[in-house]
Amino acid sequence: MNETTENKMGVMPEGRLLITMSLPIMVSMLIQALYNIIDSAFVARVSESAFVAVSLAFPVQLLMIAVATGAGVGVNALLSRRLGQKKQDEADAVAMNGVFLAVLCWVVFAVLGLLFGRPFIACFTDDPAVVEMGASYVTVCTTLSCGVFLLFAAERIMQATGNTVFHMITQLIGAGINLVLDPLLIFGIGPFPKLGTTGAALATVIAQILAMLLGFFINVRFNREVNLRLRGFRPNPAILGGILRIGLPVMVTQSLMSVLATGMNRILMSFSMTAVGFYGAYYKLQNFLYMPIFGMNNALIPMIGYNFGAKRKDRIQKITRYALLLGLGIMVCGTLLFEALPVPLLRLFDASDAMLSIGVPAMRIIALSFCFSAVSLVLCSCLQGLGRSMPSLIVALLRQLVVILPAAVLLARVDLHAVWFAFPLAEAVGFAAAIVLYRVEAGHIMAKIT
Repeated sequence: MNETTENKMGVMPEGRLLITMSLPIMVSMLIQALYNIIDSAFVARVSESAFVAVSLAFPVQLLMIAVATGAGVGVNALLSRRLGQKKQDEADAVAMNGVFLAVLCWVVFAVLGLLFGRPFIACFTDDPAVVEMGASYVTVCTTLSCGVFLLFAAERIMQATGNTVFHMITQLIGAGINLVLDPLLIFGIGPFPKLGTTGAALATVIAQILAMLLGFFINVRFNREVNLRLRGFRPNPAILGGILRIGLPVMVTQSLMSVLATGMNRILMSFSMTAVGFYGAYYKLQNFLYMPIFGMNNALIPMIGYNFGAKRKDRIQKITRYALLLGLGIMVCGTLLFEALPVPLLRLFDASDAMLSIGVPAMRIIALSFCFSAVSLVLCSCLQGLGRSMPSLIVALLRQLVVILPAAVLLARVDLHAVWFAFPLAEAVGFAAAIVLYRVEAGHIMAKIT
């Protein structure tokens, strides 16, 4: 058994495996976060109202990504496990059912966006310009969301088979297309119409759809470990149930980010639209910091799942330790960046003096939470690779709902500055819960591996 005849997830040295599989995904997700920042920076130069409208619409995008991520984690964990067990036909069936599930998600969100996009934005403001821009943005992003859901499916199939470089290629190309289209469609350069926030939404969905088509081409043409065939395909309720058993808690967990963003927007709107604008800017900057962690975790889940299927306890433990060290290293750098350079970071969004007065102290307070979250995110991803997604849901509930929103509501009675202390408080609680749950759940599973 060697690296030339066996899947690298089962034989490559653990530290090298983590870097080899994680780095391409981390780079691609950093690029994705960067073009999200640039996308918002372009919108901010239209007007502060346009930036606020996109910020209010952002929870809808987070919800779509949450559902796509959850379905992808289910496919990722189940597919990598079947490959580790050398069950090729079952692995192929998992991949095709994952694609089918992505199509269903697209249809659901398209309908919801058409029916409820405008009422959702109107819940936050009665400014007709903000409502119009926000509703248009939501409608475009949801009705054409086939790109985001099917792109996630294609990428997770690549990741589950260890082909993370292909994942990086699709993300880089999608990011490049979005960066080119953004100024053309937002500001109406050359023959392109000036569409403002609608142009920003169109640039995003066009890039996603083209990247999705490329992702499926790569899987069909170059991915030799999974066979994608439409001919003779029938949805398999048992496989779909298995994907959802693993993925549903992740969907709910990730959806809490949307709930948190919605709740914080409601709290901050009671202070000012500028506070909402700052939170939108912070969230894009936070994504740039968290994307490397998410990228590593996307690689971590199939690595753990493959070695769990192969009953390699020693490799699971070593991979987990390396992931914790890498995650903490990333977040230490992020903490130093946010503490030292809040003004230049906010200036990327054309921040006014009023936004800087709110944002500079806020970013320095929130940065205290980063290292806590690194540990909890890595440990929860390891448990997902072992087929245990419920602990992730419990930790996320504590971090993003049970602690942070009630704390923010209470602290808002003091002043706006106090609200930001809810973030490190919630992450400290999530950190403690993640350690306890990991020791209990992983210890129970490891004891059964022989």
